[in-house]
Amino acid sequence: CPAPRPAPQHAQYGPCALRRMSVMEALELLDGLVDESDPDVDFPNSYHAYQTAEGIRRAHPDKDWFQLAGLLHDLGKVLALFGEPQ
Repeated sequence: CPAPRPAPQHAQYGPCALRRMSVMEALELLDGLVDESDPDVDFPNSYHAYQTAEGIRRAHPDKDWFQLAGLLHDLGKVLALFGEPQ
């Protein structure tokens, strides 16, 4: 079975040539995005990330990797601000 070919986005975004940013900057950028999957939510997208991470922390205080995954789980949506579809 041949190896899968990388998506065209990998070539475009993989080298991080478009823009470099910290995780905190990416979370802040998400606040300017209207999430198509939840368009009538009236709080910032970063709040959802923190809320998810905190919920995981309470339920799984010993799994810091899981808490981090909860914080980061929607960061890919920042690509919508650069023309990619949601």
